[in-house]
Amino acid sequence: MKIAIFHDYFDKLGGGEHVVLAMAKTLDADIITTDTETAKKLDPTVSIISLGKTIKIPPLKQISAALKFYFCDFSRDYDVFIFSGNWAHYAAHRHHPNVWYCHTPTRAFYDNYENFLAALPPIKRFFFRLYAHTFRFFTKRSISHIDHIIANSKNIQTRIDHYLKRKSEVIYPPVETGKFYCAAYGDFWLSVNRLYPEKQIELQIESFRTMPDCHLKIVGGHARGDHSTAYAKKIKKNPPPNVIFLNVVKEPELRDLFAHCRGLICTAHDEDFGITPLEAMASGKPVVAVDSGGFQETVKPETGMLVQPDVKSIVTAIRQISLNPGQYHDPCITRAKEFDSAVFAEKIRRTVNYIITFSKTH
Repeated sequence: MKIAIFHDYFDKLGGGEHVVLAMAKTLDADIITTDTETAKKLDPTVSIISLGKTIKIPPLKQISAALKFYFCDFSRDYDVFIFSGNWAHYAAHRHHPNVWYCHTPTRAFYDNYENFLAALPPIKRFFFRLYAHTFRFFTKRSISHIDHIIANSKNIQTRIDHYLKRKSEVIYPPVETGKFYCAAYGDFWLSVNRLYPEKQIELQIESFRTMPDCHLKIVGGHARGDHSTAYAKKIKKNPPPNVIFLNVVKEPELRDLFAHCRGLICTAHDEDFGITPLEAMASGKPVVAVDSGGFQETVKPETGMLVQPDVKSIVTAIRQISLNPGQYHDPCITRAKEFDSAVFAEKIRRTVNYIITFSKTH
């Protein structure tokens, strides 16, 4: 049985890309994608087929990706097709049987539409309204060709039901818990996220500005051709001396940071799911996260604190947990194992087998 996984782009290595790699290894599947700059640095045992490069100017990047998937044809080369992301599913009309692993419906078009629109200069708002309306239409049309949908969290399951009017099952992203370890509870807190406005990293910076005796290391970058460039420049402009930007780091270095940090801070607004809290827990480290979205599905009182998205609440939690972060070690390890890659692999295999069986009987 041959399986193909279509994924939007591989010009960065984030949560979605980690899920795709995990699926590819579990199912011995090929990855079909665009912008393979990052993919070339990955495990050489993973087969990656490039559809070419996208145009690195928004929204041309997204439009060019959607067109590449729409016009490609691998229908005779594989038995099952998996789509990951917001543009790859445009290949669904000729690739069956299929399943869409949805990280989230495009937030700028749906739940975050009004906020995104308000942040634009008046002259650009008309064009964005037209763009969003057009893509909502074509997304609905494309989704009609999807046989089965997997949501990466209950939070995303709710969005799919509300905005796309489709039912889905939840399969949480995997954490390779065995790769993480606890070395010490050091003198710094860690933040790991893409430098996107919805991550609300300014909250982290301002919180640590009021705590000069505490240190924060921020890991993460952004991809060319999306909406984050101006935001990334803005938050890097004037950070306090106790806040350091490390940009993108390699996996061994990231695991070392998890191993030595005091805890992890997460401030994303209505996070889709959020894999980094579980990576921190797998390292025996507590998590301070805003009380919304996917964080509500992973962070428990015994593994950290859920807080309001304001400086006062964040500072209070950081101060309290910093007194004795080691008390969270064992509960954090136990919690992370509930999301281990072995659990993910079993559920993905089961779903793929179901799709194959269903397609043969209908």
